Amino acid sequence: MTRTAEKINDLVREDSSMAAALEAIREEADRNGGEVQWADVSDDLSSGQWGRLIEKGVLVDGDEGFEIADREAYDDALDGDGDSGSYSDEPDIDAEVSQWSQWDKLAGVGALLLMFGYWLDPVRNTVGGTINIILSPLDSALPFYAVILSVALLTGLYSTLLQANLMNPEIMGKYQERMQAMQEKQKDVRERKEQAEERGASEAEIERLDDELEEVREEQMEAMAENLGMFKEQFRPMVWIMLLTIPLFLWMYWKIQSVGITGEEATVIMPIVGETSWNAGLLGPMQAWIVWYFLCSMGFTQLLRKALNIDMSPSTA
Repeated sequence: MTRTAEKINDLVREDSSMAAALEAIREEADRNGGEVQWADVSDDLSSGQWGRLIEKGVLVDGDEGFEIADREAYDDALDGDGDSGSYSDEPDIDAEVSQWSQWDKLAGVGALLLMFGYWLDPVRNTVGGTINIILSPLDSALPFYAVILSVALLTGLYSTLLQANLMNPEIMGKYQERMQAMQEKQKDVRERKEQAEERGASEAEIERLDDELEEVREEQMEAMAENLGMFKEQFRPMVWIMLLTIPLFLWMYWKIQSVGITGEEATVIMPIVGETSWNAGLLGPMQAWIVWYFLCSMGFTQLLRKALNIDMSPSTA
């Protein structure tokens, strides 16, 4: 719907007699070659209605009088060919698209169970010993800081690929579009209410605008509740990332805390900090190996996204 049609619908909703006034202006414009003057239609509408049409930009200056700003949209609005609402269409969202599959749910349960390894030694030792069968050749070939760097590269790679394949930017964009449409609708109703109060509108009109504002707020609350699908869409790849990352993280935890790093590999030289042991606290409770892993992981993730040209920002139509 064009802006002119939106304005006309707003005016008619505020004042039902405006429809007849608009029709009179159209007929007079047809008789006068597209232009209309106040004297020609003063018997068919009030000066207040005439002023509102000029104020809203429905009528604009012509050569000798005023002319309709967008005749096609004007005709569509009066003839009922335009949309009934005064706002852009809210995007249709298929809730089924955001549904988790059975495998997604199993991955979430598995990740949740693995998290107990952070607190329970038997779980950590079991997971760490199992993963060590796979990573021990890498651990033997590289210094430990390079092992963590390799693990960070691996986690960054599959995290990027999982997000690209399991998260739907189009759906995310639709959720954001809907919330933006609701906010614009609420803002527009508030502005019309303020304008009505400034021009001393009748109590009935103010009450109608209050009711409309309340309806918009209720719609916005319903939309926010339905936006749970957006969070499900965001969290879906996370459960798979956690399912794959937690075992690797537990292995590093097990390797440092339970097995222990000895010799020259027991310390590492880090930027700013200098030489420090792997289990020394750097950022509050975060130990050096955790900080090193996260720095490497975040860096590799950004590089991989650029290298693979993967954009995770929500896309709009």
